[in-house]
Parts: sequence; C-alpha cells; structure tokens
Amino acid sequence: MAQVHPFRAFRYNPARAPFDRVLTQPYDKISPAMQDKYYAADPHNLITIEKGRAFPSDSAQKNVYTRAAAALQDWIHNNIVAQDPAPSFYAYTQEYTVPGTDERRTRRGFIGAGKLEDYSAGVVFRHEQTLSGPKADRLELLRHTRTHTGQLFMLYSDAQHTIDAILAEAASSSAPATELRDEYGVVHRLWVIAERERVSAIQSAMADQKLVIADGHHRYETAINYRNERRSQVIHPDVNAPYEYAMMTFINTRSEGLTILPTHRVAANLHDFSWPSVRRYLEPWFTAEAFSFQNESERNEARSKFLSRLAETRAQRSIGVYPSVQRAKRAYYVLTLRSGADLAQLLPNVSPLQRELDVVLLHEGILEPALGITPQAVTAEKNLTYEREAPAALDAVDSGAAQIAFLLNACDVEQVMRIATAGEVLPQKSTDFYPKLLSGITMYQI
Repeated sequence: MAQVHPFRAFRYNPARAPFDRVLTQPYDKISPAMQDKYYAADPHNLITIEKGRAFPSDSAQKNVYTRAAAALQDWIHNNIVAQDPAPSFYAYTQEYTVPGTDERRTRRGFIGAGKLEDYSAGVVFRHEQTLSGPKADRLELLRHTRTHTGQLFMLYSDAQHTIDAILAEAASSSAPATELRDEYGVVHRLWVIAERERVSAIQSAMADQKLVIADGHHRYETAINYRNERRSQVIHPDVNAPYEYAMMTFINTRSEGLTILPTHRVAANLHDFSWPSVRRYLEPWFTAEAFSFQNESERNEARSKFLSRLAETRAQRSIGVYPSVQRAKRAYYVLTLRSGADLAQLLPNVSPLQRELDVVLLHEGILEPALGITPQAVTAEKNLTYEREAPAALDAVDSGAAQIAFLLNACDVEQVMRIATAGEVLPQKSTDFYPKLLSGITMYQI
C-alpha cells in the first residue's frame, strides 16, 4: 500500500561545505541560541533555509522565505549543494547513547520519496494532533523553496527485517558518503543505494506496509496542503508529479535501535493546590510508595531509589509524583495502579486502546479530575509544561517554579502503532523518538 520511490537527492558538497558545520537539527528543535550558533558555524549552514532570521524591515518582497529560496538557488549554482546523478535510496544510521544511561545503540533506516496519502486512505496514519501556526510557516517556506530539507520520520513494521538486511549489506560494502557527529554526540552516517536490485527489493518490501508518522506531523500535513494547492492549479493533475511525494526516513519498529523517551509533566499555577487532597482522590485507584527525605544527602538517595522503582514497576502502570509540600514532609511517590482497577470507570471518555497508555492515565485519570487541568488548559499550556529529563522536572519543584511534577515511563512503539492505525491520536508530547533526524542530510526538490 505504501508507494516509496528512489529520488535524486541534493546533498552538500563536502569539499565546499563540511557536514558538521552545515547540517542542523529539525526546525522545531532549534532554539534562538542554536540558531545563532548555526549562523556562526558556516555561511552555507542550512539554518538560512530551515529557520532563517526575520528582520523588522522584512516585507512581502523580501523576507525569511525569499532569502531561503535565493540562498538555495545560489548554493546549487555554485556547487555548494549538488544533485546525485541517479535516483537512489539512502541508508541512514544514527549511533547514539541512550540519554541517562551508558548504553550505545544504532538506529538504522532509509530515506526515500514517499507518496503523500490522505489519512482517509488508510496508508499513512498520525499519532498526534497538529497546530495551525507551524503549518502556515512551513507551507510558505515550501512555496518559495519548492524543496524538502527536513525529514519526515515514518514507522513501518517488518518482523523479518527484510529491508534492514539490505541496508546493512549496503553499509558494509562501501564507506559512508556522509559521516558526522552532531552537538548531542550522535554519529550520523549515510550511504547512497542506487543499484537496481537493491532499489527494487526495498520498493517491493515496502509495498504492503502501513506507515505511522513518528515525527513531523506538521511537515506531513504541510506537504499535503502544498500538493492540494498544486493540484488546483492544473486541469489534469499528474499523480506522479514530484509534489505528490515527500522526503521520508523509514524506520522499522522491530529494529533494535529504536528508542522512545518519556516526556515528563510539570504543573504550576494551580488554584488551591493540596497534595493531601489529591492523594485522597487517588487512593481508590493507586497505591502510593513514598521515598521520604529530610536533607540534601537523603534527597539524593531517595531520588535514586524513586527513579529505579518507577522503572521497575513499569508493567504495573506506575507514575512518579513529586509534590511541593512543607519541608519536613518532602517525599517522592510512585503511584501504581491497583490490581483489578476498573479503567472503564476511571477513564470513561477514552478508548480501550488508549487506556493502556500511562500518559492517558495521567491526563484523564489524574490531571483533569484531581487537579482541574482541562484539555483546553493543556493545549494552551496554562498549567502544564514539559521536561524530557527527570532531574529537570524534579528540580522545578525544588526551585518553586512548579507545584507538582509527574514522571512517566516511555510509551511502547507497538502501542503507538496500534493506536495510530486504529485512527486514534495520543495526547500532545506523548512520544519523544530519540535521536532526531538531521535536516539537510538529503534534500528533495519538488
């Protein structure tokens, strides 16, 4: 069902633009400080296109989008960026250390041009909702540059590892065309796969796949909107036109190197917050294991035991909690769902599939009924902010910036696949696929 094709990628010429100085993280992960760092790294850094600077003097004729288009044209003209001679797939590996551990992993996938499908077609599925602001920005950029520089992270499921074997074979037969270490210590490697037999084998193995968007929902829907815009400009749309496709990185859910990190919740600005009241509400549903401490030395020991216990009780549906209380009563808590708890009663407004997720249990079973944090407040980020690192979430309570922190175990990728392919979506920031795919490692011109 999935149509995936090789394409002639535009790639940086390493003789003119060293990879480690010109490639960037995805646009939505680029902070103002990172933007400044990228601008200072190299005059040909992708930041000019991916997330350029706006100026007070900008106008309809001269702005961040026109500068991006002009820069890309100039780089192609001057051989800073060059197009590959033959349509190809691109084997892409990322070697990384799992955050918070010493474990090294390698995630393997490939880049190709994937056919854009409406969600109703049952080929491509989303797992979260999108916001209108980022899509408007990305659409304007696509109109001007007519080039995809960022990757769409797509999941497929192949227990036989058919494509993984082809990619590993290609990687072992030649040196990588691209290799660099990014600012997070992730080693990125890229191999060009142009051989007809390998290309055909990959296409054949993908033909029956359903795809789930892991990362890049806004970019995917932007590509759909652009496709529809281009279709409306012609009497007889060409179903194989380049704008009918988008650049995608495909990762097998059965790959050993796939990592999902949890995103923790930190709550503030809660009216009349009372941890004893919250505990009384949760008592029928959760057991609470406390890790108390009186001073800084005891705190470090309690924190270590608390985090270990949270991980150990993952299968029992546990959530970590650290409330702001009087100094003498400080403690970390592991809330574990009671055996035999009726989730249909606790979570009446969500599907049976979603009741299996800790993040849904937190949002629907704790945040709204016990703390009054509504879905509307979550969307507006009125009370809730997010932290990837557990220590940062806990420190927010100690510093007084938050009233309570909730720590989660990571979602399982097969749960994400089941929910998405059933046509359902997860709460915002339910998944954090690590590491991110680099922008600019390949580019697809439409």
